Amino acid sequence: MQARNIYPKGRAELRNARKQSTILFVAVFIFSIFVNLLMLTGPLYMLQVYDRVLSSRSVETLTALTILVMLLYVMMGFLDWARGRVMARVGARIHSILSKRVFFAVLETAKQPHFGNKSISGVSDLATVQKVFSSNALFSLFDMPWTPIFAAAIFIFHPMMGWLGLIGGVSLIILSLINQLMTRRNTIGAQHKLAQANQMAQSIRAESEAVEGLGMRHDVLSRWKDQSDEALQHDIAASDQTGMFSAFTKSFRLFLQSAMLGLGAYLVLQGELSPGAMIASSIMLGRALAPVEQAVSQWPHIQQSVSAWHSLSELLERSPLQAKQVALPTPIASLEAKNLTTVPPGSATPCLRGVSFIVEPGQAMGVIGQSASGKSSLARVISGYWPIVSGSLRLGGATLDQYDPDTLGKYIGYLPQSVTLFPATIAENIARMSQNPDEEMVVAAAKRAGAHELILEQPDGYNTVISAHSGALSGGQRQRIGLARALYGDPILLVLDEPNSALDSVGSAALNTAISQMKAENKSVIIMAHRPSAIQSCDTLLILENGMPKAFGLRDDVLAKFVKNASQIKSSLGGPGSVQANYTLGKQK
Repeated sequence: MQARNIYPKGRAELRNARKQSTILFVAVFIFSIFVNLLMLTGPLYMLQVYDRVLSSRSVETLTALTILVMLLYVMMGFLDWARGRVMARVGARIHSILSKRVFFAVLETAKQPHFGNKSISGVSDLATVQKVFSSNALFSLFDMPWTPIFAAAIFIFHPMMGWLGLIGGVSLIILSLINQLMTRRNTIGAQHKLAQANQMAQSIRAESEAVEGLGMRHDVLSRWKDQSDEALQHDIAASDQTGMFSAFTKSFRLFLQSAMLGLGAYLVLQGELSPGAMIASSIMLGRALAPVEQAVSQWPHIQQSVSAWHSLSELLERSPLQAKQVALPTPIASLEAKNLTTVPPGSATPCLRGVSFIVEPGQAMGVIGQSASGKSSLARVISGYWPIVSGSLRLGGATLDQYDPDTLGKYIGYLPQSVTLFPATIAENIARMSQNPDEEMVVAAAKRAGAHELILEQPDGYNTVISAHSGALSGGQRQRIGLARALYGDPILLVLDEPNSALDSVGSAALNTAISQMKAENKSVIIMAHRPSAIQSCDTLLILENGMPKAFGLRDDVLAKFVKNASQIKSSLGGPGSVQANYTLGKQK
């Protein structure tokens, strides 16, 4: 019972999605009533044939009964088909209602390292829930309540046969519950271990270059195989247990039918039962026990769907619904931070503390510092990816959380330190995977990033299909296409994290040209810089040290006061072809 209340809000969302199909569940329940009532067609037909047709030797009665039975079976088949279609639509509706919510929750929880692979499996969990509604697994649950009813109906023929049927039905239900308890642990364990193995396989594929280049193939194979084998062991154990219960249930059901037939024969010999009732009771018992046997055989699928339902509730609980934001007008390109403090998701230690700065329209600010000083963390906060713990960060006077995330993404062009391109065309990547990209804006963004010519050199130009880890593009080409993506849609603020780390002199010149053009259009640029050439067009400079601001002000003033080799740096800013010096932080003597 405690597990049912761990994630109440997530479960409430799932229940609300399920409640929207209540009328369909009611329809399936009604169809199931008539389907199970029509299951009595066979036993009653057998009863009439043995007790009425054979005794009266009436061909007309046999013909009429056969035609009636045929019509009833056609009706039963139609209702069974109809409830299958309805249940498939229940699953499709639940998937449609939750797909957007689950997708965004997966993106949100991806920021939480401690959440592990549960966020990754959110979409597959939703698919598992949807599939169980389309399968026959749930029909056994709708039909199982009729098991004691059918068993009790056998009492009509004879009390001894009724008790045999009732005891047999209850025994099979108890067996199904034992099956659930014994296989649950292995089934869930297999799912978790398989998810871990799949995550490892994805990581290996993503880093295949390093795996090959560093001779890690056998080592990573061993690690993946250990996880895969452990998942396989859990799966085999669950399969063995389910198979044992399924085989025993089937054998026990057949034995009960034979026992019912034998008891009926004995009662016929004693003159307490008719031959028709003997055959009908045996058939009726088989129909009564069939849902239980089906439930046992389908139990792994039911357990998987229950586990997926629990995982979805946890996923939604960790990514609560956000209130709809009021649409704000396009802000001016002014960004102001006051005592900004942030903590990475899943951590308890701040990565930025007390950071303050202001970037006015038409300005470019450079952010420098040693490795792990907080430059990339600041970029993630400005782009809205990481939350703010205390302080404020305002774009155009409004805090970032007042903007809808997708709307904020249109105002801020973000170039991360590691550029990842999606499996699509170059044009679609530049257009941020829009389903209706503006071709003129795509080309304009590519030209501003200095990527137009290199794109035309590709086999199919802008229609060249690339993948996230394709080797067709160099690091510098990816970075320039990533810059074009950041410039797409005419953003008012550009956030560049190490934008020239893989660029040559031509690419660096194109980058500085794009920054100067943004400034000329009264827009703002923030550059997390490692190479001094990246701050060539910067007006102000922010120095971070251990996540705290060390200095902020005009570029040349900050360089003169806090960078030991300031003169060398200034000489390197003369152009893209100049010697690029490294920063040596520290106050001038």
